[in-house]
Amino acid sequence: MATDPKFVDFILDQLQGLGPIIGKKMFGEYGLYAGDTLFALVCDNKLFVKPTIAGRAFLQQVVEAAPYPGAKPSFLIAEGVEDRQWLQQLVRLTVAELPPPKAKKPKQKPL
Repeated sequence: MATDPKFVDFILDQLQGLGPIIGKKMFGEYGLYAGDTLFALVCDNKLFVKPTIAGRAFLQQVVEAAPYPGAKPSFLIAEGVEDRQWLQQLVRLTVAELPPPKAKKPKQKPL
C-alpha cells in the first residue's frame, strides 16, 4: 500500500520551523530530508526515523521495525506524530547525529 500524500504533508507541517525539510517521492513511498540528509522514511502511512543514540535516549521506549522488506530497522513513530514539539525535538536530535551525506562522484563522460 502506497503512502497517502496527505499524510506526508501532515508530517512536513508538523516539522515546519526546523529549516528546509522536504519529502521526496521514492518508489511510491517518501524519504524525508533535512537539507541533503535523509533522516526518515514514510512508508504505508507510517513514520520511520533513522536510529541514533540520541534518538534512542529521547524515545526511552523504542519500537523498531523495517520500513519495507529487506530494510534495516528504524524507529517506528506512531503516537508521537501528533505532538509537534516532541516530534521536532526527535528530528533535531536525529539530524544532529547523522553523518553528512557522502559526496557524489562526478559522472564520467563517454569516450
